[in-house]
Amino acid sequence: MKVVLFCGGYGMRMRSSAHDDVPKPMQLVGPRPLLWHIMRYYAHFGHTDFILCLGYGAQHVKDYFLHYRETSSNDFVLQDGEAELFSTDISDWRITFADTGVETPIGERLRRVRHHLGDDEVFLANYSDVLSDAPLDIMIDRLVASDNAASMLVVPPQSSFHCVQLDEASTVTSLAPVSELPVWENGGFFVLRQEIFDKLPVGGDLVDDVCGALVREGRLLAHRHRGFWQSADTVKERIRLEASYASGERPWMMWEHEPSPAPVPLLEEAWSS
Repeated sequence: MKVVLFCGGYGMRMRSSAHDDVPKPMQLVGPRPLLWHIMRYYAHFGHTDFILCLGYGAQHVKDYFLHYRETSSNDFVLQDGEAELFSTDISDWRITFADTGVETPIGERLRRVRHHLGDDEVFLANYSDVLSDAPLDIMIDRLVASDNAASMLVVPPQSSFHCVQLDEASTVTSLAPVSELPVWENGGFFVLRQEIFDKLPVGGDLVDDVCGALVREGRLLAHRHRGFWQSADTVKERIRLEASYASGERPWMMWEHEPSPAPVPLLEEAWSS
């Protein structure tokens, strides 16, 4: 399935200084940028046809893949000045680079790349600042087997703050971590049918407009995930991911510790099963 990745925002909270013009998806975790880790996750499940919705810092993204160095993350033998790779990352990837504007809302970015989806009824979409070990194959199967128009990953609240309940005299009656409350957050990782474009207005938003309309119709599916999920929306969060990578604790890098799943069947086959 085609994978639409939103990677055109400013990423102001990620910047380490006023002179840092590298867009958020290109911030490094280990030797590779966030965007690569996300794309590698989808490739692990057999989805290697990517549509990048570019905006701010687009040239950084283009230059990275135009001058891609396989030797940065793959073992190789150097002989007679030539590198012989033991494995490759992106040789089977197809990447569409689409300029969707700098100030464009996410829903409008998606609308502007619709023609790149062709006739595929179901496609995948995600932000470019979230890493997870979510079971993508199961999420796809659930959506395809249902009558829902879309599904999203949902995760427990990620805040480290505590929620406080008070009585009328302002006496604290309960105190609990936000993460223990019976609520869920949008974790990205969307599986979408093309019919969602019928609910996406010009300049609209994927969550507020599309998901909001589907909620009212009872046609938005959620996949609850209590495993690893980490955004990289701030410098602090990216440093946390970097530390995890350096320690060898890399649960999002599923391709390192488990074989790739069998390819997801074609949509026609999935419907007939």
